[in-house]
Amino acid sequence: MLRACLPLRVTRCIQRHPPLLRTFTSTPKRPSSYIKNTLTAARYTGYFCLSATVGILAIGAGFFIHDAFTYNDKHVERVPVSPLALHPELGGPKNLPVVRVLVDDEEDEEQKKLASKPRLIILGGGWGAMATLQSLYVGDYHVTVVSSETFTTFTPLLPSAAVGTVQVRSLIEPIRKIIARLRGHFVQGKAVDLVMSERLLEVETTSADGKTANLYIPYDKLIIAVGSTSSTYGVPGLEHCFQLKTIADAQKIRRRIMDNFEAASLPTTTPEERKRLLSFVVCGGGPTGVETAAEIYDFCQEDIMSYYPKICREEVSIHVIQSREHILNTYSEAISHYAEGKFEREGVNLVTSARVGGVTHDHVLYTVKNAEGKIEQHSIPSNFVLWSTGIAMNPFAERVSSLLPNQVHKKAIEVDAHLRVKGAPLGTVYAIGDCSTIETSVVAHLLELVQEADRDGNGKIDYGEWEIMVPRIKQRIPMAADHLQEVKQLFDLYDSDADNSLTLNELTQLLMELGNKITSLPATAQVAAQQGKYVGKKLHKLARQREVLAANDLRDGADDEAVGRPFKYLHLGSLAYIGNAAVFDLGGHSFMGGLVAMYAWRSVYWNEQVSIRTRALLMIDWVIRGVWGRDLSRL
Repeated sequence: MLRACLPLRVTRCIQRHPPLLRTFTSTPKRPSSYIKNTLTAARYTGYFCLSATVGILAIGAGFFIHDAFTYNDKHVERVPVSPLALHPELGGPKNLPVVRVLVDDEEDEEQKKLASKPRLIILGGGWGAMATLQSLYVGDYHVTVVSSETFTTFTPLLPSAAVGTVQVRSLIEPIRKIIARLRGHFVQGKAVDLVMSERLLEVETTSADGKTANLYIPYDKLIIAVGSTSSTYGVPGLEHCFQLKTIADAQKIRRRIMDNFEAASLPTTTPEERKRLLSFVVCGGGPTGVETAAEIYDFCQEDIMSYYPKICREEVSIHVIQSREHILNTYSEAISHYAEGKFEREGVNLVTSARVGGVTHDHVLYTVKNAEGKIEQHSIPSNFVLWSTGIAMNPFAERVSSLLPNQVHKKAIEVDAHLRVKGAPLGTVYAIGDCSTIETSVVAHLLELVQEADRDGNGKIDYGEWEIMVPRIKQRIPMAADHLQEVKQLFDLYDSDADNSLTLNELTQLLMELGNKITSLPATAQVAAQQGKYVGKKLHKLARQREVLAANDLRDGADDEAVGRPFKYLHLGSLAYIGNAAVFDLGGHSFMGGLVAMYAWRSVYWNEQVSIRTRALLMIDWVIRGVWGRDLSRL
């Protein structure tokens, strides 16, 4: 039939090529595979939609059940409160109320048991204090935290909060929630004095109407973790500068930045005034200064370009004034060069080897040496100046130092290798974090070392006695261990008369040189956290072995040596954000780069958060910033 219907030419062609006949005569295949794939995709799409719907309903039901048990009427009746808590007795040198019983000490049986435990006061709410709390166990002590703020702050991300990259609420956690695990207590106030003879801490509190009142809180053990303040170096006009140490500082900076851009956008603003408003000066090339400059640059590139007049971005200038030759000078040389190169490409003005001479309401004055060695003075018009150079002693730390005659350090409280405050009754007062520094003077222990090592009593130290003395030095000053590797060479170096013994003068010279080589620990969050964990673990051991130690008459600070070794700092590396890039200094190794390094930097800081709540908020902030940009509201 088919051949009859086809033309003769086509028929002959088909006869010559039989496969063509099969092509014309075969029945078209049904698209079974296509239909099958379509049905499979539709089925799995349905499964996904169904599972997503079920998941959303399950989450919604979970929230509903949670709210059903959360939002209910809770009544508190007849809470027992000790009369002594409501009406404290007066005492102490200043005849102030002595808070021996807190208002919540007797509200349940567990609190009553804790009230009989030794009293531990943790002064401060920073890295050291929080690390101590996390290392303690329930029932170890009657814990009280005294802080002027009701929350702890994740300070490394304050530069991000200053420009709205993250919200300030994502960086704080209420102290009361942290101490709830220990059934601890919180007193909002500022420590102003210390009576070591009676173990009383004087605290200044502020009532709701703004009135202040002082009181004493007794302690058995006190941990001072009050941090530090910024050093002024005698520079006039620092009242015109911002600092970046607290949440309030970040909020002030954010308001000033937003005010500057809004004023610069007005048509009535003169070109000269616009340049001054959009000139941002950072005094200090350390991590805080560098990260703040980087965050301001990111803010201008990602948000100002999109939502403000383009002239605002064109007129922005960012300046970093550093007294040293390089920024991030505590990091490796490769990292300093990398950060400087990145800032140079981005147009950030780096002024190195410069000294800030003064700050006015509209200018920053600084001096540099020219090629001839002469000092030249320069001026930068600005309406925003951040001061982030060096640290100074906290007022309370300064007060504690003044109470002890052997405290000679000018920037911090000096502590021994067990972080006990030198001069205070042993085992009662500890200091950690930025407010403290571990002693580095070996000469101060000269007489004790000679008395222990001089076995023949001739007033000289021979090599055998020197070998006895070296472990004693390491025990008292652990940071000296790195400089006591070559024991024989060091002995021979100072044995000037080659009589195989060291006189007291030769030994004194050796110990002085040894102390000068020891570098104090940096005032970083990493140091404070490790010291807090060390003290917390030690106090936990003391609490668990309290009866055994007392039976062996190990008291008055001798129990510290019995339960633990001296503190030893382990450097885990340093990191810094430099604008959609980050740098890592891991001791002998350095890592730096763009987005990959930045995400690694975020991962480290995300992991270091004190709670799951702040981790969730921080992740949400980063997502919001990436999708919708920063919040430009001025609050």
